Amino acid sequence: MTRWFEDITIDEVFPLGDHTFTADEIVRFASKYDPQYFHTDPELARHSHFGGIIASGWHTVSVGHRKMVDALFAEEQRLRGLGQEPGVSGPSPGVNAMEFKAPVRPGDVVTYTLTVTGKRPSNSIPGWGLLFNHLEAVNQHGDLVYRADLVGFSKLRDYTMPLKLRVLLALTKVPVLGKLIRRAP
Repeated sequence: MTRWFEDITIDEVFPLGDHTFTADEIVRFASKYDPQYFHTDPELARHSHFGGIIASGWHTVSVGHRKMVDALFAEEQRLRGLGQEPGVSGPSPGVNAMEFKAPVRPGDVVTYTLTVTGKRPSNSIPGWGLLFNHLEAVNQHGDLVYRADLVGFSKLRDYTMPLKLRVLLALTKVPVLGKLIRRAP
């Protein structure tokens, strides 16, 4: 989130937008990243149990994650437009769950949403919090096609590093002491 950790509300839903998957796009993505016949060859796929080409799950994921990043940038611009300083998003320590629930076919319009389901201060990185997010994608029929539980970092606005950590950080900059401190378990 491009909001400060303290400003993020649990259970807030962020619409990320939709995307129409075309046959050409499905084949182009799969040819490059997931070249299985049911993604790349309409004739062979027509005779498979899928009944035609379907998008790679990674294609569905990539579009959704791109929409999520675009939404982060839009939120940053929105906050700046209101004269507010946006928060700082960090990296993701991982994905806790991911499911592909139904195939995405040419012509499907898939709508993505992100919901913050929980948050807590980080135990390992001072000044940062962890956000627990649920990403969902549904097609034009309301069928769930993809969902994932993601974790991401968000910076705390009002964090002041404890004196002990500030001293330790300063000591790591002294050449000989820095080497000793970095080697300590």
